[in-house]
Amino acid sequence: MADSKNDDLTQDPLIQWFEKTTEYIQSNKTSIIGIAVAIVVITGSIIGYSFYSSSQEEQAQQLLSIAEGYYAEGDYQKALDGDSFELTYGFRAIATDFSGTYAGNLASYYSAISAYQLGNIEQAIGYIESFKVPEGILGVGAKNLHAKLYLANGDLELAAKTFETAARWDNNEATTPDNLLSAAELYAELGNTNKATDLVAEILTQFPSSSQESRAEFLKGNLAIQ
Repeated sequence: MADSKNDDLTQDPLIQWFEKTTEYIQSNKTSIIGIAVAIVVITGSIIGYSFYSSSQEEQAQQLLSIAEGYYAEGDYQKALDGDSFELTYGFRAIATDFSGTYAGNLASYYSAISAYQLGNIEQAIGYIESFKVPEGILGVGAKNLHAKLYLANGDLELAAKTFETAARWDNNEATTPDNLLSAAELYAELGNTNKATDLVAEILTQFPSSSQESRAEFLKGNLAIQ
């Protein structure tokens, strides 16, 4: 009977699993220790990166506030490049050195505006193209600026397309009609009357009481006689 009980015990799936696991651990002790160490290192790295990211963001925010001061004073060159005498960062350096932070991304947007104010349109386009545009209403202004930079650079087609993108970035009464009308006017200038007519119709149908209604009606009349 005793042998029978021992045989039943050795056939227990849980016991078999335990025995096999113990045997595996003994046979692969070095590999298992290595994996355990790797897990500890990875976990520590994640925690360390979290602290590093927080520190980077805080530092970038502090540097950004100084550059914003130059910007507010209208000193766009110093806002963009910093002050070598005072050893301060400008938007350009913040965007490059702290690209993974919120402040670094915002510095790209500030860089685009500053470069535009200094008359460096192509440079401004480069900065706005590197800006990660937020979703919703907060991103409409950046898309609108992007369109205006294309327009200032003489690229009417890209400007029209980007104004339309700005219009649809967030559908609302305040910004959508204005961007749609800007796009429609450019398409009309480019000779794309069908596209311009469609956008004007969209304004008058979906936003009949917008501040752009009279301009849209005027454009509609001009398109009708072309």
